[in-house]
Amino acid sequence: MVLNVKAVVGTLGLLLFFLGIALLLPMIVGLIYGEASWWSFGVTALLAMSLGGGAWAFGGGRAQQQDLRIREGFAIVALAWFVLSLIGSLPFVLGGVLGSYTDAFFETMSGFTTTGATILGGAETPAIEDIPNAFLFWRSLAHWLGGMGVIVLMLAIMPILGVGGMQMFKAEVPGPSADKLTPRVRDTAKRLWYIYVGITVVQVLLLLPAMDLFDAVNHAFATMATGGFSTRNGSVADYDSAYIDWIISLFMFLAGVNFALHYRLLRGKAITVFKDTELRVYTGIVVGASLLLALGTWQPVSAAMLDAGTTTEPLVYSSFADALRYGVFQALAIITTTGFGTADYEIWPPLALIVIFLLFFVGGMAGSTGGGVKVIRHVLVFKNSFKEIRQLIHPQAVIPVRLGETVVSKDVMRNVLSFLILYIAAITFGTLVMGLLGFDLLSAVGVSISSVGNIGPAFGTFGPTENYAHLPAIGKWVMSILMMAGRLEIFTVLILFVPSFWRR
Repeated sequence: MVLNVKAVVGTLGLLLFFLGIALLLPMIVGLIYGEASWWSFGVTALLAMSLGGGAWAFGGGRAQQQDLRIREGFAIVALAWFVLSLIGSLPFVLGGVLGSYTDAFFETMSGFTTTGATILGGAETPAIEDIPNAFLFWRSLAHWLGGMGVIVLMLAIMPILGVGGMQMFKAEVPGPSADKLTPRVRDTAKRLWYIYVGITVVQVLLLLPAMDLFDAVNHAFATMATGGFSTRNGSVADYDSAYIDWIISLFMFLAGVNFALHYRLLRGKAITVFKDTELRVYTGIVVGASLLLALGTWQPVSAAMLDAGTTTEPLVYSSFADALRYGVFQALAIITTTGFGTADYEIWPPLALIVIFLLFFVGGMAGSTGGGVKVIRHVLVFKNSFKEIRQLIHPQAVIPVRLGETVVSKDVMRNVLSFLILYIAAITFGTLVMGLLGFDLLSAVGVSISSVGNIGPAFGTFGPTENYAHLPAIGKWVMSILMMAGRLEIFTVLILFVPSFWRR
């Protein structure tokens, strides 16, 4: 069974055409703000629509799209994110914002994969506040489109892909399995996007009392996508607002929840939602980590200490309310892989720093916009480990792994364990590359975990107050690929390198 190349090229063409339409939005933003570089989006949009239309025609149009199989689904999803980033990075170069195409590609891939790692603000790159609003909006829009998934959006608005759409839906939606809300995949995609848009609008409205409309939209896009691009060089910390911190914290939590649960809750099935094992564990981790961070950074200062002239250490808070505010925000920013920053966690006390490091390996819930390993995989691994211990005690017993009332199949467990091995292998590969490029161990490990987990900030020279501008060109390309691999759950990208995938 040979890969249907025409179907793949045709569908990629359709996605490119859609990218061209999306590029018109930042062009309009540029015109509204009177920015001279608006034309760079117009030219790129025209190029994307022309290439897309040509590829669609070459692929045979709608006739070829009606028979998409699992092979074509994987190929389309993996190649789409790479191709869209290749074209989507052109405005940065054409508009003169970035002088290097490598930098432009890195920034765009970081946007689409919702990683939020930026090269802006470096020694040779402009500060975020210094670039035109059109480009700030494009970064956030790339987040927002990539968060729920470009393919899922296309399934929602393009009935052309209805027949083979499930193959792409499975390949793109993060988690051990793609949770369908309705029997028809197009209806599922539409419902996911209705919820996504609705929650985004609510967040924009809640941010408006403390932000102007432009900043509110950009931060809402980045929050719901769990991306982390901000319109400020200092991220959310620059606003120094408890109100903003708590609003964004709430919506980071919601973005890290499986969107199927949002759908059930809206349909009045609250009982089934709150009984969900993964949601309970996710909530427990957030609450536990937040409290540990708050306690770890809280250092009351007595009147006697103040009289003696003693002050607290940097980022150790005398007020428990402040410690809780920053602890909750950073716990959610890391576990959901959003990556916003309100504090430099690298100079927090050791306990807090250890908690932050552990959160790098958690991730949001399956079916959320969050990246990382996903909570459900941790739950299944722990359940399987305890099952193996019990099996040693009772060798003849049949002890299945259960998730609630459901027995987890061996195929799912094999997939989970294989994913974890490949996830660690990807981090190891990135660490070795970074070591070869001369980075210290903490920086090399941190940037690799951050890239594969789509987190954004890391440790060492890539910490929460740093950027990725000093990363060599080869490092930017390698980290870009790791971002894509992490966003598409490793398998979708690696399968393209298996020779048998391309053969009959």
